Amino acid sequence: MWGGNRRRLALIGLSLPAAGLVLAGGWSAHLGLSVRDHLEAAKNAFLLLESEDPRQLAGPLAEARRHAAEARRLTGGPGWWLIAHAPFVGDAATTTQGLAEAADELSDVLGGVYRRAAPFLTANALSMSNMRQLLDGLDAAAPVLDDGAARLATASSRLAATPADTGVDLLDQARGTALREMDRLHDRLGAAADAAVLLPPMLGHDGPRRYFLAFQTNAEARGTGGLVGAYGVLRADHGRLGIQRLSAENGLASPTPVVDHGAAYRARYGPSATSLLSVSNLSPHFPYAAATWAGLWERRYGHKLDGVVATDPVGLSHLLELIGPVTLPDGETVTAGNVVDLTERTAYARYPNTAERKRFLITVAGAVSEAISRSLAEPARLLPVLSRLVDERRIQIWSRDPAEEQRLAATPLGGALPRQPGPFAGLVVNNSAGGKLDYYLRRSLTYSLDACRDDGLRATTVRVRLDNDVPRGALPSYVTGRLDSPQGHHALGSNLLWVSLYATPGARLSGVRLDGHKSAVIIEAERSHPVYSTLLEFAPRQTRTLEFRLVEPVTAEPPAAPVQPLVRPQRTRITENHHGCPAPPS
Repeated sequence: MWGGNRRRLALIGLSLPAAGLVLAGGWSAHLGLSVRDHLEAAKNAFLLLESEDPRQLAGPLAEARRHAAEARRLTGGPGWWLIAHAPFVGDAATTTQGLAEAADELSDVLGGVYRRAAPFLTANALSMSNMRQLLDGLDAAAPVLDDGAARLATASSRLAATPADTGVDLLDQARGTALREMDRLHDRLGAAADAAVLLPPMLGHDGPRRYFLAFQTNAEARGTGGLVGAYGVLRADHGRLGIQRLSAENGLASPTPVVDHGAAYRARYGPSATSLLSVSNLSPHFPYAAATWAGLWERRYGHKLDGVVATDPVGLSHLLELIGPVTLPDGETVTAGNVVDLTERTAYARYPNTAERKRFLITVAGAVSEAISRSLAEPARLLPVLSRLVDERRIQIWSRDPAEEQRLAATPLGGALPRQPGPFAGLVVNNSAGGKLDYYLRRSLTYSLDACRDDGLRATTVRVRLDNDVPRGALPSYVTGRLDSPQGHHALGSNLLWVSLYATPGARLSGVRLDGHKSAVIIEAERSHPVYSTLLEFAPRQTRTLEFRLVEPVTAEPPAAPVQPLVRPQRTRITENHHGCPAPPS
């Protein structure tokens, strides 16, 4: 937790300018200068954390703790209370006291986390070959991390309640910087706490776990990423992973629904969405798909599963950056640079026979999965890769255990469509043609938020551009086929997409333009979000544009525009006019 962006302590800005307080009397001036000196020393000790070896942090942390505690003691006495209630300097003194308290809490939290983490700061201690010790350590660290995150949240709230405009610019800047960095560290500690709570049980620390493992083919888009092209069972037992029953048969089905997601879900997606694998993940809300997948597998094989894990070829490419090239039984090498193209484009041209192509995909998935369990010996390299997988939603996890799932759903790893209010613009496309042309799909979204009005509303505009960037020349019929209308006369390389915009809860649609002309959309709702949908036909190399004009309720939450994990990244741009809007939460 001490590397990279997590070392933002260098910017904490706890120093107090010498001219920050105009204090009456020599004793008061001496007190103010003493506080300043201790905060400066604490800041310098925090700076050392960036350059020290992670195993040598005890000294700087102790130094930061000593000076921060003394600054807090000095600002907590009756002398400082008098200064804080004096005219002209009271606001500056109150904010300084808040900085001292924040520094003290920060140093104490970091010290506690370091003491718990110290035994695991060597590569040997964190080795995947020593998983039992690692899981024991994570289990023991969970309460410390949870407590640390809670304490930082409280400290940040207390600092946020101090005056923001003290009349001393450098002091105000220090307060703002401290709030931002404490909130970032709180988020990091919260993520670490989630991992410490979830990983031990989910990796079989308390007994074996079995998960449905889905490999999504996002050359044919679905709400959670792509069509499930292969699946198996991932078994975890005391940290050791193994994959069983790998299959590329995507006809997993049940004559009756295996789960009930409610009337609104059935109305939007139809009865087949909970009984047929190929249309089970049209919704972007991953827990819907995961519960359906688990139910389908259990109904066929009769064995209970503990949860679901999903990834895709882009996710495999990230893992191959970590584990290195993998050699297939026939000698072909699969690398981070070729696995996406190999599985989502080349395979369709190489294997006209569907059964042969699926066997090849299973071979690739199996080889990469097997290599993962053998190669993760350097957790320091693993963490950045896992962060990237989670940030891009290239790995999504669902747990049958309600407490675990509640915690997962609050993180990007859970793939949940959030219910809470706040500016939101989520573009979701589902392939309705039955081909594999979404490998060539390009997406961009611009979310523009106008000034806030007196009535608590604001106008917004969401512009979506979709490009069917299919190349010229022949492509396999399996890629270009139109299962939606096999007898229809479509240009080779044409596509049909079900395009949906998930908008801010409480938003109202003012108008839609398609390719510059007024248009209509289907209006539905999902998990508190208005959803505006339309079917769009794409000629080869055609660009289509959608513009949604909305009126949204104003909140202090920052705007969100989550990205559906397809083959090519989405270009996203958010612009916001803050005039008349409430300040964002600190």
